[in-house]
Amino acid sequence: MVSKSQIKLIRSLGQKKYRLKNAMFIVEGEKSIREFLSSRFVLEKLYTTEDCFEIAASKIEIISEADLKKISQLKTPQIALAVFKIPKQESFRPQGLVVALDGVRDPGNLGTIIRLCDWFGIQNLICSSDTADIFNPKVVQASMGSLTRVEVVYSDLAEFIKNTDKLPVFGAFMEGENIYTKTLPAEGILVMGNEANGISEKIEKLITQKIGIPRFGDTNQTESLNVATATAILLSEFKRR
Repeated sequence: MVSKSQIKLIRSLGQKKYRLKNAMFIVEGEKSIREFLSSRFVLEKLYTTEDCFEIAASKIEIISEADLKKISQLKTPQIALAVFKIPKQESFRPQGLVVALDGVRDPGNLGTIIRLCDWFGIQNLICSSDTADIFNPKVVQASMGSLTRVEVVYSDLAEFIKNTDKLPVFGAFMEGENIYTKTLPAEGILVMGNEANGISEKIEKLITQKIGIPRFGDTNQTESLNVATATAILLSEFKRR
C-alpha cells in the first residue's frame, strides 16, 4: 500500500518546482520504464501492479490498481510508475548536427522532438531556459524512452551559439531558403523557434542561414507547420544529403 506521504510526493513531481526541490521525476508505462532502467538514470523507486521487473526488492513495491491511479499523471495508468533521480547537467562539445530549441513551450512538442533526435541520430539537443522542462511527465511520455539516448542541455542559447562560431547556424523561418534545393552540411546548429512567435530577435541576429519549408497547397492559407513536424522534415533533409 502506498502511504499518504508517498502519494503526496509522487503527485507533486508533476510540477517543476517540486521536481527541482527533490531532484526526481516520474516515468510511466512498462516499455519506457525498462528503457530508463537500462540507461544511466538512477532508479529511486518503482511502483507496479504486476511483478514483471527484475530489480532489487528494496527498489520495487507491488501496489493495487487503485493506488496506481492515485499516483499516476495519466487518465489510464499503465501497470507501473517509476521515480528516477534527475542527473546533474553535464557540458558537452557539439558533434555533427545539433538541434537548438528557442522557447519551445509545449511538452508534447518537446517530447516528440527528443524522439526525432533519437531517430535521426542527433546526439545533442540544446534548450533555452524558457523551453519546457524535459522531466515534465508529458515530455517524458512523448519521448517514449528516447530521453535516455539524447543528451539534453539547458543553456543561454545566444552564448552557446557565440561560443561555437565555427559551425554554421541554420534557423527555421517561413521566408527561409527552400530546404529542398539548398546544399546542406553534415555539421551545424539547427535552431527551431517558439510555437507562436518563431525564433526570437536575439537569436535571429546569430543565424547565418535562414531555411524554410515551402508550401505546395494551391490556396497557401496555412499559417505554419507544427514545430515538431517542421523539425522532422528539416532533419530528414539534413540526413538525406
